[in-house]
Amino acid sequence: MMNSSDFPSLDFPLVDLHRHLDGNIRPQTIWQLVKKHSLDFGCESYEQLLPMVQIQKNEPNLMAFLAKLDWGAKALANLEAAEQIAYENVEDAFNDGISYCELRFSPYHMGRFFDHNLQAVTEAVIAGVKRGSKEFGVNTNLIGIMSRTFGTEHCMAELDAFLACHKDIVAIDLAGDEKSWPGQRFVEHFNKARDAGFEITVHAGEADGASSVWQAINELGATRIGHGVASIEDPALMDTLVNKGIHLENCLTSNYQTCTVPEITKHPVKAFLDAGVSVSINTDDPAISNIVLTGEYQVAQQQVGLSIAELNQLANNAIDSAFLSAAEKQVLKELKKGSLS
Repeated sequence: MMNSSDFPSLDFPLVDLHRHLDGNIRPQTIWQLVKKHSLDFGCESYEQLLPMVQIQKNEPNLMAFLAKLDWGAKALANLEAAEQIAYENVEDAFNDGISYCELRFSPYHMGRFFDHNLQAVTEAVIAGVKRGSKEFGVNTNLIGIMSRTFGTEHCMAELDAFLACHKDIVAIDLAGDEKSWPGQRFVEHFNKARDAGFEITVHAGEADGASSVWQAINELGATRIGHGVASIEDPALMDTLVNKGIHLENCLTSNYQTCTVPEITKHPVKAFLDAGVSVSINTDDPAISNIVLTGEYQVAQQQVGLSIAELNQLANNAIDSAFLSAAEKQVLKELKKGSLS
C-alpha cells in the first residue's frame, strides 16, 4: 500500500466495481478460523500462513494466482464464517474510503471444501453484507459469480442459487479458468440470467485474447468486462467498446501479479482512456494482492503516469457504469469527494 500525504483528492467519491469478496478474506481472519475450527493448514503460525494466502511475488499465470484464494475457502468451516467475511468486506471498503462497492462471489468456491449448500452460502453472504452496509454506511451491491473452473453443471447450480435470491443479487459474472472453460460453454446460463433480469459482467481478455471479449459481448450479453486487457490488441474491438459503451473493469496490480501485463507501467489503461473506452480501476482481490483502492489510484498516477484529470475520469466512469439507477448514480456523485491522502 502506498502512502502520500500530499496526494490530491478526486472530484468524485471512490467506487470499486470489481472486488471479489472471496478474494478479500483477511489473512488474520483465516488464521483465526484455522485455530477456531482446528483446521490442518500445514503451518504453525500466522507468519507461516501469510505467504500461503497473500502474493509475495508475481505468479506465472492467472490459475497460480487463483490458487491463493483456495486457502480462504478452506477456512469457511460453517455458514457463520461466510457471513463474517462478507461483513468484514464491507468494513474493509469503509476503511478504504469507498462510498459504493460491488462485491462478487462464487458460492461453490466458498462452500465446496465443506459441502455447504449453495443457496445457504449465498444467503449468509447477503446477511453479512447487509449487516455491514447498515453499520458502516457503505452502499454495497452483490454480483453472483459462476465459477467456470468447476464446469457447466456447478455453474448452473450457482445460477439457481442466485435466482432464488434474485432481489439481493444485481448481476451475474463468469470467472475462473478462462482458457480451459471458454465462454461458449455458458451461453445457456447467460440466456437464463438475462431472461431473469440480471445485469451481465464477464471476466474476459485477462487469461485469453480479444476473441474472448468479443464472445462475452456478442453471445453472453456482457455490458461490462472484467479486466478486458487483451482488447487493446484488436482495433475493431476497441471501436466496438466505444460505440456500444462497454465498460472495462481494469485492475492494475492484479493484472501485473498474474502476468497479464509484463509491467504496471505498460498497463493499457491510459490507452483505453485515450481511445475513448469507458474504463475504471478496481482492486480485484485486495487481501490476496495486499492492496487498497486508494493505493491503486496512486499507482495509476505515479507508475502509469495518469493525470489528475484522467484519475477523475476513471472515478466518474466507475459511477456511470455501476449497476445502479440513474437517480442512484446522481446521488453518489453528490457525495463527499474521494480522498487519496
